[in-house]
Amino acid sequence: MVRVIHTGDTHLGYRQYHAPERREDFLEAFRSVVEDAVAADVDAVVHAGDLYHDRRPGLRDILGTISVLRPLRENDIPFLAIVGNHEGTRDAQWLDLFETLDLAERLDETGRVVEDTVFYGQDYVPESKRPDLDYEFDERDADHSALVSHGLFTPFAHANWDLDVVLEESNVDFDAVLLGDNHEADTAQVADTWVTYCGSTERASASEREARGYNLVDFEDGDVAISRKGLDTRDFVFVDVDLGPEDGTEYVRERLRERDLEGAVVIVTVEGGGDTVTPADVERFGDERGALITRVNDRREVEADDDVEVSFADPDEAVRERVREMGLSEASLDVDDTVRDDGVADSNVRERVKQRVEAVLEDEPANASDDVDDEPREGGDDAAGGGDESVDSDDEPAGGDDETVDSDDEATDHDVGAGDDDESTAQVEATTMEDFS
Repeated sequence: MVRVIHTGDTHLGYRQYHAPERREDFLEAFRSVVEDAVAADVDAVVHAGDLYHDRRPGLRDILGTISVLRPLRENDIPFLAIVGNHEGTRDAQWLDLFETLDLAERLDETGRVVEDTVFYGQDYVPESKRPDLDYEFDERDADHSALVSHGLFTPFAHANWDLDVVLEESNVDFDAVLLGDNHEADTAQVADTWVTYCGSTERASASEREARGYNLVDFEDGDVAISRKGLDTRDFVFVDVDLGPEDGTEYVRERLRERDLEGAVVIVTVEGGGDTVTPADVERFGDERGALITRVNDRREVEADDDVEVSFADPDEAVRERVREMGLSEASLDVDDTVRDDGVADSNVRERVKQRVEAVLEDEPANASDDVDDEPREGGDDAAGGGDESVDSDDEPAGGDDETVDSDDEATDHDVGAGDDDESTAQVEATTMEDFS
């Protein structure tokens, strides 16, 4: 029998609600999974993507990951993983670094045999590039086979990737498909193949109310058995308040007094009618009662007078106005116009800017270097790690699991890895393996 832990969506480095404690919570949840793996002496830990929350994790997050993965190496438990949409870059992946340190193995179409089971990997692929996939895998001599992938697959909710197509076009008959991206655990059967999401190891959104955990997957005698193991994570206290006609902030406070808030993330959801509720007052009250974080979601509809008019500024004009205020040189303005010109295809922007810069250098070599970079800043990374050098945006947003992310949770918190963690990638890549041994 082969027993593996199937986990994923650990989102290391996520400083949720801008709280450093939450950043540490995500790391400790992942550490708990590894400690369970060592205690249970499983045959492998399989990670289904989104190891990190951000494409450029801070040095603290990278070192934390190394410290968590070391016990697996010391106990000869392979860590088999793929790249998710949150962490994928155009070039080398952080997972490749851990592979050079003998801390991880990146799964791909060649497969990795563990006892009598072979595990294949399919990184996250943007929706626009999926028609080009051929789902050809190296056939290996093993009794069981499993595919590890990251995305929103049918037959589950919010799906945009047809699993039937994957299974039909694959040259390998999979006994199981182990998935990441959906933060809620779920399992189904497609034809003769078991398909399962392990869910996230920490709550990355206020909508994720169920307890966090991971899957235990057993392969034996042609059968697949999937079970759940819970994780002891930081308490989230959900306080749902349905206000009556005369209820307001004080009523919400009364509801909070009924709950143990010590050290918890408190999410207050206000519905119904009632009087004004001041979020700042409620959040301050929660903090006074020991909550780590208190957030208020007021979902009541606001009635506006009929004569109220709403207008929206033109964002393009706002940008142009800001550029004018910056007092840039003609050369810089020329490059700015090129980058933002709707008439220039994304794939041509780099070459067009290069031509403009070369022309400026020929005319004003002394000034041009002060005004423009040698290359324009790239607009985004392909989550699948493709080599396309065009300046384009992702086919899908960094949060492929947007269905589980509320606006309150600052899911696009781009200060992850910022501040005191802005040590460059070069520092990590220059560090020798001996430093981590």
